[in-house]
Parts: sequence; C-alpha cells; structure tokens
Amino acid sequence: MIRYDVADAVATITLDRPDAMNSLTAELKGALLETLRGAAGDRGVRAVLLTGSGRAFCAGQDLREHADNLEAGLGLADTVRAHYNPIVELIATMAKPVVAAVNGVAAGAGASLAFACDLRIASEKAKFALAFAGIGLAPDSGASWTLQRLIGRGRAAELMLLGEPLDAARALELGLVTRVVPADDVLKTAQELTVRLAHGPTLAYAATKRALAYSATNALPDALAMEADLQDQCVATRDHRDATRAFLAKERPVFNAE
Repeated sequence: MIRYDVADAVATITLDRPDAMNSLTAELKGALLETLRGAAGDRGVRAVLLTGSGRAFCAGQDLREHADNLEAGLGLADTVRAHYNPIVELIATMAKPVVAAVNGVAAGAGASLAFACDLRIASEKAKFALAFAGIGLAPDSGASWTLQRLIGRGRAAELMLLGEPLDAARALELGLVTRVVPADDVLKTAQELTVRLAHGPTLAYAATKRALAYSATNALPDALAMEADLQDQCVATRDHRDATRAFLAKERPVFNAE
C-alpha cells in the first residue's frame, strides 16, 4: 500500500492504492504513520516527498471501510485520534521539509495531508475538495488549522461549508499551492524541489517550521522571544559557521545538518 524510496537524502513516500484513488484504510493509515516516523528518525533523510500513485493524490477516508464500521456500531473506530491526528502532527512538526506532489484529486483527509505539508507542487489536473460536510461531518486531519492559515478564514470556511472542488489554477491563485505544472512534470518538479531542500540548511529549516507554528498562535512579544531562542540554537551549529565563512569567501555553502 506504500512505496518508500530514499535517494539524494530524500525519502519519497507514495500512497499506492491506485484502484481506490489511494483512499485511506486503517491498514494504510497505520503504514503511513510508521513510514513517516521512520523518515523522521532517519539521519540520512533530510527532506520528505509525499505523493500518490495513479490519478489521485489521495481521496481521503475509504468510505467502504467507514460504512462497515458504522454498520458494526463502531462509529469512527477512533481513527481520527489514532491515525489522522498523529500523521498530520508528524508531517507538520517534522524537523525536515515535507513536500506534497499533488498529482490528482486530493479530497477530505487527503486534502488535509497536502495542507499539512510545507510546500505543495500541483499537477494542472489536481483538484482539492473539502468533502466532509457533504457526508455530514466536520473537517478533520488538521484542515481547520492549516487551511485558514494558508488562504484565510473566509476562503477556508467557503471551501469547507460548500465542499465545492477547487481546481489547480484557482488553488494557485489563492496561494494554496506553490506551483502548478503539467501533469507529466509534477513528480519530477517536486523531486527537484525536495532534493534542493535536502541539500539545504536542515537545522535552519527545522527552526523555521517551529517559528511559523509558534507565531501562528502567539502574540508578537512571544514570537520575538521564540525567534531569539531559535537563532541562539542555529548560531551554535557548524552549518551556520561554515556557511558564514563560505559567504565571506564567495563560495557555495555545504550544509551537513550539524
């Protein structure tokens, strides 16, 4: 259900249920969580690329499995707390950049996974849909937190309440995606971007992610204090010292995540 490859310090995680549009069963969610944990803990991995096989990025929850759970009286079977929440939190807080290559439909929790990533490269055929309300549910997998920070509360409410699909061009216009490229180029473009990040200042990227997350929900004085603390941590790294010397020598810096 998942393909996992590591090359050029990039871990590529591919959801691999193309016949089901990579919809998320309990088994796939468990495998995805463990795969992400492995990538996060692997010192040889300095950036992560998340994508889907076939014509979809991820269609969200597997509704056949969900319907069976409802019939059995299991409700959500605790999947939001046991699966979705830790997956999204790990993507968002991982001390490495995470890029989504959105190759097609990203719906429901599948869209939420893309929103949790740091950057999103979208195929011109990609579509985003917050389909929760259409089946009588509220959003989950962090969408209520990530989406309004990406495009504003009003636009987020519109997408969540109406559930209307958003095409790639409109997603780019709203700032929801980083770049839109032809369908045949989406994986290559995302891979090139992720390799660039993997060879960049990994520790500074991690600090940047922490700063953004903290500042999103704290007052300016607190954000300034956090920035100062993070700069103290970064300035003590070998990467910073070596990059400063390289800058003065007009050389290209080499970052080693040290």
